[in-house]
Amino acid sequence: MLIQTLPAAADSEWKGQLTPYLWASGLGGDLRPFQGAPTLSFDKSFSDVMDDLDGALFLSGYARQNRFVLLGDYSYSSSSKQGKIAPGLPARGKLSQRSMTLAAGYRAISSDEMTLDVLAGLRAWNLKVKTSVAGGMVQASPSESFVDPLMALRANIALSPQWSTILYVDAGGFGAGSDRTYQVVATVNYQMNDQLYLSAGYRKLNVDYRSGGTKVDVTMAGPLLGMTWRF
Repeated sequence: MLIQTLPAAADSEWKGQLTPYLWASGLGGDLRPFQGAPTLSFDKSFSDVMDDLDGALFLSGYARQNRFVLLGDYSYSSSSKQGKIAPGLPARGKLSQRSMTLAAGYRAISSDEMTLDVLAGLRAWNLKVKTSVAGGMVQASPSESFVDPLMALRANIALSPQWSTILYVDAGGFGAGSDRTYQVVATVNYQMNDQLYLSAGYRKLNVDYRSGGTKVDVTMAGPLLGMTWRF
């Protein structure tokens, strides 16, 4: 969602941009992977998450023609943890999450000082939990995939010729996929040249999904740093 305002002269043409970014996200919530399993409650700082991180990828994109706008965001992370469970058996667990947000909308306000986009779209999720106890004597690998409808607003406010701030919020789920999902992003952006922007800010992403015996109520939140390439 780290997206900048494109110049008015480009309104009649398609313009776009891509932003890979680092997200120093903490992790908190409740997780029950399948019916009969215990509910695990956790609250991890970013340093705790990094200790257990296997891999991560975060990428956002944006395109606009006149007042029609498109945006997308892809998030992937995988982390694992080793320890022991009663009565002292060695255990290993791995949690992988993928989410893809796609939305389209209309630029409701367009001025030199501010733009405001109103959007609607979808967020697709894939959550997978893999557990192994006693060296593989007991194993389980449940996964859940679902799609949430969502509504979103994005404002870009000019602070100076080279500085701006972006405020983005979306909400969805409504029982169609998850019970609830929402996201909040706020960044301050610096224009390095005509094609490159540097952004720093904060992102919070939540999903509350329940189906059968599965429960996933997870919040990921923390600072971010991104570099935008405009083309």
